[in-house]
Amino acid sequence: MTRSAEQSPVTAPHPLDFVSLGKIVQIRERLMTAQANGKAVFRFESGDPSFSPPAHVAEALVAATYAGKTHYIPNNGIPELRAALAEKARVKNGLTTVTSDDVFVTNGAMHALNVTFGALLMPGDEVIIPDPMWTEVAENIRLAGGVTIGVKLSAEEDFAYRAADIEAAITPKTTAIFINTPQNPTGALLSREELQAIYDVARRHNLWIVSDEAYEDLVFEPHQHVSIGSLAEANDHRVISIFSFSKSHAMSGLRTGYVITRAELLKDRLPKLLRCTINGVNSVAQWAALAAVTGSQASTAMMRNEYRVRRDIMIAALTGIPGVRPFTPKGTFFVWVELDPSVYDRLEVADADALSSSLAADGIGSAPGDAFGTFYPDAIRFSFSCDTTMVREGSIKLREALL
Repeated sequence: MTRSAEQSPVTAPHPLDFVSLGKIVQIRERLMTAQANGKAVFRFESGDPSFSPPAHVAEALVAATYAGKTHYIPNNGIPELRAALAEKARVKNGLTTVTSDDVFVTNGAMHALNVTFGALLMPGDEVIIPDPMWTEVAENIRLAGGVTIGVKLSAEEDFAYRAADIEAAITPKTTAIFINTPQNPTGALLSREELQAIYDVARRHNLWIVSDEAYEDLVFEPHQHVSIGSLAEANDHRVISIFSFSKSHAMSGLRTGYVITRAELLKDRLPKLLRCTINGVNSVAQWAALAAVTGSQASTAMMRNEYRVRRDIMIAALTGIPGVRPFTPKGTFFVWVELDPSVYDRLEVADADALSSSLAADGIGSAPGDAFGTFYPDAIRFSFSCDTTMVREGSIKLREALL
């Protein structure tokens, strides 16, 4: 007997049923609609660099197009780019044994996370993640059939991801520890000592480490970024490093990232997912990425300096407001703010989620704390990735709205 068009099969919930489009996306859509209707908006909700890619990157993109480099390319990435990324990883990140065979080019860091967890996890495998954490990390773990175990970060400890807390969360089902430094949403940065302690925990328990380093170039002096892969023992292949061009070279729309792994298991599985999901990253974007990694890095330094200016403007605007406690980021372009419940009474809103919605109605973007995990419902995140004029003007409006 065949089903009629009106009948629906009774099925178990699909993994996508547990994934949301996210509150950040919802607020972004509201602001973009308001902007299209002529309203002044302040885009403090999203982490999209306001800068354009460096000139030599744009020129490489155009040159590749005119040269006809617009056809299918090798599944794992063009050889020239993979070789350059391996050299960058050895020299800049201290991953001294990496070769081009260990590099897999992806459609941005988001796709890198997707294929990494898809290749690594079996249904029910647990991954320890910091909380708060960028929403899509948890979503990609769930899409791969994994289970997230959140470790609460503390403002009193500068939102450091502590090895002892991670170890306390390990169970027989734990497969991996996820690291993000500098971290979205708090802007926290893990020190070499903290990373070493986390690495030692992973080795004692025979766990994988997945390290998201998309913000490696957005670190404010005097702080420095350390890749946990540089701390790994020579024969240890269980550290997976993920990078992106989106933040360091303002190439977010060109969707180019990469995974570095020396593990034979992943080197067998990743190409299969790459083939079945994208069949190769946009060809001309890869030639642009090659120019980005081999050319002048002056624009990256310029962007970092300007982000620091924007950070200080926003922190100054948020300082001294009753019940509002901003955390000064050591990296990224985000300000994480803890809220005392007295703020809700004063502003006549129910909670941080309602506050975020109220700000959006006034044209001010944000992301409520519960968009990043379970432990910080009384928090809100603001981004200073938009242009400096918008940060300057919007910070005045934001302060007025919170007073």
